[in-house]
Amino acid sequence: MKKITPIITVEAIEPCLLFWTGLGFKVTAEVPHEDTIGFAMLHHGALEIMYQSHASIEADLGASGAPEGLGGELARSTITLFIEVDSITDVLDALGEDIEIVVPRRETFYGMDEIFVRAPCGTVVGFAAKVEDAGEN
Repeated sequence: MKKITPIITVEAIEPCLLFWTGLGFKVTAEVPHEDTIGFAMLHHGALEIMYQSHASIEADLGASGAPEGLGGELARSTITLFIEVDSITDVLDALGEDIEIVVPRRETFYGMDEIFVRAPCGTVVGFAAKVEDAGEN
């Protein structure tokens, strides 16, 4: 195995792009679907995530002759991302005050300063910094 990249399925990709680009990710690929974005790939250093819209999945799998219902299974798949960072404070500054907090900032039993938020398209993202690395953060 060489790497793992989540493909996150959402109703609409566009609301998530500002969330991720605000954190320093670059959109490296976009594929249109009808009048929206059907697929997007984003990178930040060695990190990579992909988004695909439910409508794009249904269209792709229907066209490829996939078993009936498989597109629906992929569209219902859920994921929570966990990203280790250097500073929770820097992440919160980049996200701004309007971000929905799912799990408030806390220090965990496994030595992390962490917080979970919901991106505008619904993805739950946890950010964590090692307490010894977090300093005053």
